[in-house]
Amino acid sequence: MLRLPPFTLERPSTAKDAAQALADHPDARVVAGGTDLYPNMKRRHQMASTVVSLANVDGLVGVHGKPGEEVRIGAMTTLSDVAAHPTIVEAYPALAQAITSISSPVLRNMGTIGGNLCLDTRCTYYNQNEEWRRSINYCMKAEGEVCWVAPGSPRCWAISASDSAPMMCALEARVKLVGPEGERVIPVYDLYQDDGIAYLTKAREEILTEVILPPVNGAKTAYWKLRRRGSIDFAVLTVAVSLDLAADQSVEQARVFLGAVNSFPSPATDVVETIVGNPIDADRIAEAATKARKAATPMDNTDFVARWRGQVTGKYVEAALREAAGLEEERLAPKHARF
Repeated sequence: MLRLPPFTLERPSTAKDAAQALADHPDARVVAGGTDLYPNMKRRHQMASTVVSLANVDGLVGVHGKPGEEVRIGAMTTLSDVAAHPTIVEAYPALAQAITSISSPVLRNMGTIGGNLCLDTRCTYYNQNEEWRRSINYCMKAEGEVCWVAPGSPRCWAISASDSAPMMCALEARVKLVGPEGERVIPVYDLYQDDGIAYLTKAREEILTEVILPPVNGAKTAYWKLRRRGSIDFAVLTVAVSLDLAADQSVEQARVFLGAVNSFPSPATDVVETIVGNPIDADRIAEAATKARKAATPMDNTDFVARWRGQVTGKYVEAALREAAGLEEERLAPKHARF
């Protein structure tokens, strides 16, 4: 049985106090639902002599707002509650689908939306028990000096594992961050950077307290996820799409993000450039999908063969675009494989 190492638990009542506790303890870590941090501490991926819990912080739970309005989600709202909330289901159905695809009902009942947005990056060589990692002399992400995915690289190539992050980026959501000296609001996309270790741009002592979703105003969305099993497994590819269509069905704006292919939610810029300003039909979508590969860097850092993951990226982008555009869906796999 894997056991937690000893630590001191801090339970502040305000976000500012939580941020100050992190600042006061350089090796402290923050915990929300605990579905990621505690297993990582048991496997000795992450260590902390102090853990700062957000469970007692006021104002971090709930979904506030109606369809057609700005919607605010407290960071400690459970994934289950976010996915089932009537406003999210009606106004942001692809976000509800993305969140429902996370792990299992038990973990969604514990895990939080803020925790999922800050989820640790993952890698074949990192997410193993301590004995396994010791046998390869560890890896760059934890205790070692070499990234075994790309041994000659100076950086870590662990991939972004959050299912909600790509969809939040496609929806142009923002997050509120609270630190010891004050608070700020930034786009969700700016929360990330392409580094498997330092994957978040926020200061270590800042607390993510709220997610802010803009009104959708009729945007068409879709979310597709590839994983080995139809539930529980982490993604090896996700595609999040949001399209703003004109009356003639031409694309006025598009946002397409890929997850689980790099250390951050990756914008598929070439795909967007191909469809914006043009009618969204099957031929245009197929052309755009061929350019999706440029946004992905599949490597030997997760499930399935990297080359195959690169080849299937375009297929999943095409499927997601077709769904968002309201075209007939061309099923790639049994339905349960993407929910």
